[in-house]
Amino acid sequence: MQMLESGASMSEWRRIPAGKIACQRREVVRLQPGIEYRTMGVRWHGKGAYDRGTATTETVKAKSLYRARTGDFTFNRIDTQKGAFDVIPAELDGALATNEFPLYEVDAQEMDARFLLLNFQRPEVLRQIGAMRAGSEGRARWKEADFEGWMIPLPPLCVQKRIVEVAAAINDQINALSAEAETLEALLAGRKEEVFAEYAVTGTTLPIGQVLEEIKRPIIVNPEAEYRQIGIRSHGRGLFTKEPVTGESLGSKKVFWVEPGDLVINIVFAWEGAVAVVPPDIVEYCGSHRFPTYRRTDGGDVEFIRLFLTSKTGTRLLADCSPGGAGRNRTLNRKRLMQSPVALPSPQEQERVVGELKALDVQVAALREEADKLGQARTALISGLIDRTIDIKSAELGV
Repeated sequence: MQMLESGASMSEWRRIPAGKIACQRREVVRLQPGIEYRTMGVRWHGKGAYDRGTATTETVKAKSLYRARTGDFTFNRIDTQKGAFDVIPAELDGALATNEFPLYEVDAQEMDARFLLLNFQRPEVLRQIGAMRAGSEGRARWKEADFEGWMIPLPPLCVQKRIVEVAAAINDQINALSAEAETLEALLAGRKEEVFAEYAVTGTTLPIGQVLEEIKRPIIVNPEAEYRQIGIRSHGRGLFTKEPVTGESLGSKKVFWVEPGDLVINIVFAWEGAVAVVPPDIVEYCGSHRFPTYRRTDGGDVEFIRLFLTSKTGTRLLADCSPGGAGRNRTLNRKRLMQSPVALPSPQEQERVVGELKALDVQVAALREEADKLGQARTALISGLIDRTIDIKSAELGV
């Protein structure tokens, strides 16, 4: 792919306010008692428009909503910098939106709505929106006037469509990898249920606390030192690492060292399967008090416990040990977890099944990692194409 040399650039595209090519659609629908209306919204983090289900005058405070049409450009006015933009898909044609999701008809002679979406998905644009909303009280809203005054690049329509096609080709590759990962995940989940159901009948049942013990390695924080922290993904998808922070920025936060081979649980999202084992390459990292660490006391492989806790049966057990709270936050009762049962087969069978299930786990992780890397490459490519540091012809050859 042809990148321009540092300091070199093609002439920039003409830039215009978004309001010059997008006109707000206000197809008002006044709500009537006794009628159900299909509604839509826009999720953050690039997840796009979605069906919010039906609403009535009893469930919606507004007296009027606005009808969306296929191809409308829309965004979520609340915390827009989190990537809440989309083009209305055909399956949401006719759905109703509140005024938190403004709808715009894009001039198809000047702008492809999909290109407009790509522009607003760029990280640098989202950062600029976030900076603009910084300091706002309450939940920051990016309103219609902000969008309409936002300066956007206007390449020739044929170039816009070529950039959209390049992005779509990469999306197809990402979707194929994700679909393959989901197929393997379903196979892994089914196999977990089979083996742990069998062990419930044939194995030895013990309280988890008889084979696991919590290990604490408290850190005396040095305000001038740097600390690298971990996070734990839900649904058994492992650890991730965060950017280093100074001890001063940690403030009074309690942190603990984690070591390779530790079983780590996110006690706030344990009920979603936020359980992982620290891999060998995670060295000199720490976690907050919300991430307790455990080790086997009987000489067995801690991976067996992770696989159990991330099975459907194990996740239900974690949910039972996590009393309800506000939103998704449900704190794990660790004492109750340690008293909960786990069925253990022989050490040889534990070793065998860990090998079998981890092999599937590794394949899933590799596919998801490849999809993530492709997504990052797509983001960089789109930014380069729009700011003209990457040539469209070489991008087309690359995909």
